[in-house]
Amino acid sequence: MPESFPFEITEYGPNGPEQKHIEAIREVPLTIYLNDREVVTLLCTGKYPRHLAVGFLKSDALLTDPAQLLGVDIQDEDGRITARVSVRHDPFAGGREIQRSITSGCGKGTNFDRNVATISKRRVTSDLKVTPAQILALAGELKQRSTLYGRTRGCHNSSLCTPDEMLLFREDIGRHNAIDMIVGECFLEGVPTDDKMIVSTGRVASEILLKTVRIGVSLLASTAVATSFSVELARKIGLTLIGNIKADSFWVYNDPGRIIT
Repeated sequence: MPESFPFEITEYGPNGPEQKHIEAIREVPLTIYLNDREVVTLLCTGKYPRHLAVGFLKSDALLTDPAQLLGVDIQDEDGRITARVSVRHDPFAGGREIQRSITSGCGKGTNFDRNVATISKRRVTSDLKVTPAQILALAGELKQRSTLYGRTRGCHNSSLCTPDEMLLFREDIGRHNAIDMIVGECFLEGVPTDDKMIVSTGRVASEILLKTVRIGVSLLASTAVATSFSVELARKIGLTLIGNIKADSFWVYNDPGRIIT
């Protein structure tokens, strides 16, 4: 599966119009069904569709336990991907409704308000400790691994890390998708996350923070900034939130003692 496609464009600069060869990142629709009920269409690169579909459902509280899964069927045809996820329970029982949406990661989840209400009652607990030097080193590695961004300038990157090592690296046109891929893999493979952190690119909006908390990660760091609602939620539940990571500095919006010097 190609990650990008070549195009010839015209670039206008100080020397006037010039022909230039560029690469544009692949974008395809991924429609997710749960027990044959259409849930959402995500616009994505098409990479790791199984992890992305399951991660989205986990992040949106439509899946809670891997034992609920009966199977995940992926079909790739006609320029789109279909993921049919079958589970033992009926998450729509009792007249529960969802709002179907099409998104590349700029919209709220289908159950956003319910998720906020549920997670706001939690308190993040973890013995994770990390130094400023480790944060900067992981952010530097994230940038080094971002070869698709280097070629296309069209994706976000997310990673699951220990203080000393980057364990998973994912990239997609939407920062939400990249994190959902990590959520899905941890969920399916039983990866422990209470001693891990997520380091990513892109603005930390509240739905990004909610996805992180869903899998028990206690530290979220980004090269971009956080929104006011994310800061409020992080301080309420005790999540360590870091943003605006540069080569030699970063902002700490909330730290309940996990950053050590």
